[in-house]
Amino acid sequence: RHSLKYFDKMRCLRKRSAVSFLGILVVCLLFMNLYIEDGYVLEGDKQLIRETATHQLNPERYVHSFKDLSNFSGSINISYRYLAGTPLPRKRYLTIGLSSVKRKKGNYLLETIKSIFEQSSYEELKEIAVVVQLADFDSAWCEGMVQDISQKFAHHIIAGRLIVIRVPEDYYPVLDGLKRNYNDPEDRVKFRSKQNVDYAFLLNFCANLSDYYVMLEDDVRCSKNFLTAVKKVITSREGSYWVTLEFSKLGYIGKLYHSHDLPRLAHFLLMFYQEMPCDWLLIHFRGLLAQKEVIRFKPSLFQHMGYYSSYKGAENKLKDDDFEEESFDIPDNPPANLHTNMNVFENYEASKAYSSIDEYFWGKAPSSGDFYGIVFEKPIKISKIKVVTGTEDRQNDILHHGALEVGEKIVGSKKGRQCTTYLRLGEFKNGNFEITDVEHKVLFDINCMRILVTKSQKEWLIIRSISVWTSQTPNQ
Repeated sequence: RHSLKYFDKMRCLRKRSAVSFLGILVVCLLFMNLYIEDGYVLEGDKQLIRETATHQLNPERYVHSFKDLSNFSGSINISYRYLAGTPLPRKRYLTIGLSSVKRKKGNYLLETIKSIFEQSSYEELKEIAVVVQLADFDSAWCEGMVQDISQKFAHHIIAGRLIVIRVPEDYYPVLDGLKRNYNDPEDRVKFRSKQNVDYAFLLNFCANLSDYYVMLEDDVRCSKNFLTAVKKVITSREGSYWVTLEFSKLGYIGKLYHSHDLPRLAHFLLMFYQEMPCDWLLIHFRGLLAQKEVIRFKPSLFQHMGYYSSYKGAENKLKDDDFEEESFDIPDNPPANLHTNMNVFENYEASKAYSSIDEYFWGKAPSSGDFYGIVFEKPIKISKIKVVTGTEDRQNDILHHGALEVGEKIVGSKKGRQCTTYLRLGEFKNGNFEITDVEHKVLFDINCMRILVTKSQKEWLIIRSISVWTSQTPNQ
């Protein structure tokens, strides 16, 4: 009996060992299979997908592979329905695109289209095309909107300035049962995913209509002569690299692109349509194409006017406080070297007050005689100067006692250049400084400009923005 029990125990042990061994073997084979499969997939692409899903893309790592994707340069094969207007007879300078869906409360599309045309001069109208995409699956709503648009803007449609399109629902990818990233409710995921696809289809349509493209939402008010301002900015950035120029700080409003980038952007939105909202995807797109910083211009050219969101009719009172409707003039800010002897806080360096980046210079409590200096690369004629200090949340970090001066006669090496003589143009008032007709008050060509602290202060100093408008370039 003891022998039989012993052999039974041995058989059980061998059986358990065999099961354990088989289990370990299966796990090992699974890992080997995963490893082998990984060999057939580019690690960079897998990581790109994983990180996009968590809003953690690393732009520098993937910029080269993304720019070289040849299949991103072609258009997406979609059949568009022309609801109003016909294909453009000639290429324009700027296409304005907006996508619209039925809202539970309010409708601002007609007001937006009206603002685009009313705020443009006759000469500007010759250079723009407006493409409206009705992206709702409700055919009756679309038909009603087309009738309203056709009645109110018939002459713009006839003149070839306005096109209304629609993409059949059959072309849309799956919109139900998508991943619920960021713990968004299912209907929210569906809404933002469809919005990404809507924008992708609109961008794809507009890719060859003009040299440049600006995206608006369907509840926007425009600044007077916005096209002239956009052209001025584009001209001022000739020779510099950019992917996106921003003329509003809200949502997908006032974002400007080269038209040749639209096919890639359309493909990109479709690739990751279910991963995150379009605002986040646009940030990644810009970074993948090697534009590290936001390039935004103030005052803003476009203002959000909708009170109710297109998502569930929720209240949306967001306003762009940098918007100016009537008096709009973008500064030139000619190339210059910037320096200061103030104690700079962290990375809020001098360059951030003079650039178009939405950041600022921040220095620790300045003393009398401290300065912020600008040395222009070439002597210039200046017509207007405006300096703003402090921010909304740090209203006491202003220049309490200071003056603005302009100088001539540069001395010193390239790194230590400065002017030998300065002319004081005025004092700061409530932290701000503004002067016009400078060219009539300063008889020499200006080489330098500086902000001078005239009395020590215990408060720190934020220089939020420095704006310089030039007149004619002086003869050399």
